[in-house]
Amino acid sequence: MNHRSLYAAFDIYPSAKGAATHIYKMAETLFSAFSGGLLFVIGNEKLPQHQVENNIEIIRIVSTEKNYLLRALEFSTLLNEKIQLVPHLELCHYRDIWGGLALELPGKKYKTVFEVNALTSVELPYRYPDIQPETIEKIQKTELHCLHAADKIIVPSEVIKLFLINKGINPDKIEKISNGAEACVPMQNINVPDSYIIYFGALQAWQGVDVLLKAFAGLTDYENLKLVICASNRERFAKQYIKLSEKLEIDNRVIWKFQLSKSELSAYVQHALISVVPLKETTRNIEQGCSPLKIFESMAARCCIVASDLPVVNEILTQNISGKLVEPDRPAQLSRAIRYLIDMPKVRSQLANEAYNEYKRYYTWKKIQQKLASVYTELRIFE
Repeated sequence: MNHRSLYAAFDIYPSAKGAATHIYKMAETLFSAFSGGLLFVIGNEKLPQHQVENNIEIIRIVSTEKNYLLRALEFSTLLNEKIQLVPHLELCHYRDIWGGLALELPGKKYKTVFEVNALTSVELPYRYPDIQPETIEKIQKTELHCLHAADKIIVPSEVIKLFLINKGINPDKIEKISNGAEACVPMQNINVPDSYIIYFGALQAWQGVDVLLKAFAGLTDYENLKLVICASNRERFAKQYIKLSEKLEIDNRVIWKFQLSKSELSAYVQHALISVVPLKETTRNIEQGCSPLKIFESMAARCCIVASDLPVVNEILTQNISGKLVEPDRPAQLSRAIRYLIDMPKVRSQLANEAYNEYKRYYTWKKIQQKLASVYTELRIFE
């Protein structure tokens, strides 16, 4: 197919991860601007490696390579080979340096957008603690190449924007485009506990699930209260947290759900008393920053939010107006905040309603996609 636009992401798509939602919305906006395009992503044995839907072509790379870096380089190589066969590309949007390696070429004839939700050099040590410093240095060089070479950079938070500026990146080419959420379809008569708080998302160490479990251990006097954890990961990634819940003697009150469909997850979020976002005070969250999709989706579900009081959260929620914010890494303080909101249903409702109003004002996907579309328009005007 004779594509004029391309979106590349070294991620499995579709999947239960929040990243998949973001990929869908970004790619949808790009392909709408160019009447179609090529989506180049990771696949697995359950997904077709090649798919065509109307004017959109999807290529999914399935690799047997177990080494992350070799797998990433294989992705870059195959993407590079593919773009040689697509001579009329006008705009390429990529989500990580592995796409950038293939696309930020000398003499490129297309414009590029680098979507920086997080940097690989910051994320990988959490996933692979034994990764060598010299490997991280090489990755950092690649990141800087992509950041300087990209025609436009989009980030979801001011913290990430400042992080890049401090690396010497021209602030004029960095555009903040926040995360967003879909409006929830109300769901009744569903099989959820009568009384529960919820955590949903991934299980990386910096997410603070261990802090939440310790906080929940301080709420055992609420006999019917459950903690529902809806993990986007597979069950094996939860082993350490399941062991911790057993040690805290709360395992019979913690309900685990893994890789739920969007509709199933939405049902759990809608009917929860509180959605907890217990981010830790780590370099990853403080210096690089993030923009938790779970906050926006909780706002859209009109679910009261308790979250860590960090700059990335303060960009979205206002203390005691649209959320309850607590010091990070403080299980006792988190437990007290949850207790207060359980006992104060009117306050809980007020916080949830104001968060929902904020969502409607600023964070619907329609508003987010309009901002992204304007970036594409600007790049096309100044070709």
